[in-house]
Amino acid sequence: VLKDVADVETHLVMSDSAKLNIAVETDFSAKEVEALADHVHSNKDIGASIASGSFRTDGMVIAPCAIKTLSAIANSYADSLIVRAADVILKERRRLVLVPRETPLHTGHCELLLKASQLGAVIAPPMPAHYIKPQTIDDLVNHHVGRVLDLFDIDPGLVQRWQGVQQAIADAK
Repeated sequence: VLKDVADVETHLVMSDSAKLNIAVETDFSAKEVEALADHVHSNKDIGASIASGSFRTDGMVIAPCAIKTLSAIANSYADSLIVRAADVILKERRRLVLVPRETPLHTGHCELLLKASQLGAVIAPPMPAHYIKPQTIDDLVNHHVGRVLDLFDIDPGLVQRWQGVQQAIADAK
């Protein structure tokens, strides 16, 4: 999606679990996903450009965000590039959007989400927007991707905007 948006440079970092999940949960390979990014960093490369506050970014999205990663972010335990870059985003007061992947959540998970939010992260769980009357999983995914990008004032045209109840009733007829 972001390849088609002017003036957006993307940096991708994937955990080993993310690479495994891509293979299991999608029709893509990790290499195909990496090819979509402008820059790819190893999660072990703590010295990467994005690990420094002097490297300017508009922010960061972690999608999906595993509870392990959430816990590390909430507790400033930067043992990987993903967590170090997130910590930098927070300390520089830039936008960090976390898309948690777990459900259901227990109290410990909720406390970690609260702590991350108190540090400045935006928590954006992938909640289905039923008003768009999705026909496919891609409809749901694209809408949520669009809503996350809204948080960065990027509009690739993925979001079907709510027009109010009266318009929804008229559209249903």
